[in-house]
Amino acid sequence: MEYWNSTLGSGFILMGILNDSGSPELLCATITVLYMLALTSNGLLLLVITVDSRLHVPMYFLLGQLSLMDLLFTSVVTPKALVDFLQSEYTISFGGCALQMFLALTLGGAEDLLLAFMAYDRYVAICHPLNYMVFMRPRVCWLMVATAWILASLSAFVYTTYTMHYPFCKVRKIRHLLCEIPPLLKLACADTSRYELLVYVMGVTFLMPPLFTIISSYTLILCTVLHMPSNEGKQKALVTCSSHLTVVGMFYGAATFMYVLPSSLHNPRQDNIISLFYTVVTPALNPLIYSLRNKEVMGALKRVLAKYMA
Repeated sequence: MEYWNSTLGSGFILMGILNDSGSPELLCATITVLYMLALTSNGLLLLVITVDSRLHVPMYFLLGQLSLMDLLFTSVVTPKALVDFLQSEYTISFGGCALQMFLALTLGGAEDLLLAFMAYDRYVAICHPLNYMVFMRPRVCWLMVATAWILASLSAFVYTTYTMHYPFCKVRKIRHLLCEIPPLLKLACADTSRYELLVYVMGVTFLMPPLFTIISSYTLILCTVLHMPSNEGKQKALVTCSSHLTVVGMFYGAATFMYVLPSSLHNPRQDNIISLFYTVVTPALNPLIYSLRNKEVMGALKRVLAKYMA
């Protein structure tokens, strides 16, 4: 099979979910609405957390980072997919594909680690409330965020560099919403079995420790909550934690499907649906899950809107 020159003048064709849909116009409109919802809800949440001094606490600092990651993640993929569909132009350059992969892996990896840090934050707040501001002092919070960004970007750089070094065949069509490792490896004109095994092992290694931290934190939280004398305190703790667990379930479910399940269990349509879920649906839902069930966030939102609309 012929190879093609992977220079900046060469490129791929992203044949995403809009091309496989029976009603592409309706799906395009739905994705547009979800993207605008993601921009608005995450933007508002970031604004409220930044402006309202009552939310200048570790929990909301980490929540603001989650909103920033979601905002960037969906913006890396969605606008291009929509513009490509409207213009009937689906190409992406070799460099653009590499950049999109690097950014998506960085943001996904950073969110993976951040969710674990958020679980630890809730564990300290509920199980060790008297020492909360000691364990979660500003320096620790910034260290958590820096760790998430740095480890994720380093991992993404290694993955992107190694994936894009393969020779790719003349058939340049990527049957996927964005440039990701599994669909790109299907175009490689070389034996990728060892690398696929490495991606699987590293995917499990990267996902499992944070997930174990989350499960351990919430197990200890549940034990503490069940022994609380106040029903109001129990309810508040459970509402806050259930919101986080909902987000965790959506994120890890999609990540496990893409990077942990063997490639033999994948097909392009399923991969496209999952990619649409974690690049568009989840970023739109995350701030709503946190804010609509949080009285402090809703109260801060009302104060900020009243201030700027007065």
